[in-house]
Amino acid sequence: MVPRSTSAIDASAANVKPEDFASRHIPLDAQSLPGAGEAHVWFLDLNRLARPLRGALDGHVEADDPAPFTSGQLTFARRFYLRLLLGAYLGLPGKAIKINRRNRGKPVLDATVHTENLHFSMAKSRDRLLIGFSTSCYLGVDLEPARRRAHNALGVAQRYFSPAESAALAAFPPAQRDAAFLRAWACKEAVVKASGQGIANQLCRFTVEMDPARPASVLAYDDPESPDWSLALLCPDPNFLGAIAAPTAGLTIRPFRLLPAPVAADG
Repeated sequence: MVPRSTSAIDASAANVKPEDFASRHIPLDAQSLPGAGEAHVWFLDLNRLARPLRGALDGHVEADDPAPFTSGQLTFARRFYLRLLLGAYLGLPGKAIKINRRNRGKPVLDATVHTENLHFSMAKSRDRLLIGFSTSCYLGVDLEPARRRAHNALGVAQRYFSPAESAALAAFPPAQRDAAFLRAWACKEAVVKASGQGIANQLCRFTVEMDPARPASVLAYDDPESPDWSLALLCPDPNFLGAIAAPTAGLTIRPFRLLPAPVAADG
């Protein structure tokens, strides 16, 4: 993630906006697997969702305690809800889900336990979570606070981005660089996650569209066998900017928002 900031980004050009996210409530029913060429993306606000888990997160804390979650509690909650969603797709309780990591750290289902071809990617930002699922291809997601910017965005781009990206960023007026950089960072993180190669020495190997006025896209990739890429921006909340990438053309995105159980009306 890039360092904290004080300036906002205009996410109005996102492919998927807050109103596009369909609501799904706890307890979660069985979910149909994503179809061919389709990705399901879930946005979770753990501050709302995980309060009832406080007894499990820390036995002596009340479920409605307004205190912020500790880092350990957030880690527990992220794993809990990832397994909850995986279980909903696979028809299993969350505790039955087994996850391994590939050589470069990408989490995958344990193929010795689960035969389904279900790929997933998770991104966290404070107490928010974005999780993508696909049955047809690897994918990557990223999530950034909309008010985040790099300290010396141009310097970071010149060191880590492709020459074409750093030149494009330098051409922007200084007042527009933070928005362009944040969008590019989210897109590049998503592409790296989808590639499964890890971030080290990978950000400079491909070029994404830097102009916030143009659709997000992968313009070039330093690999003669590189596939076509799908790349899209998501705005699940006005305060967050997300991105999803997959090494396939024409990916269809179905966005969901996981919410707590509805409060029953008094009879």
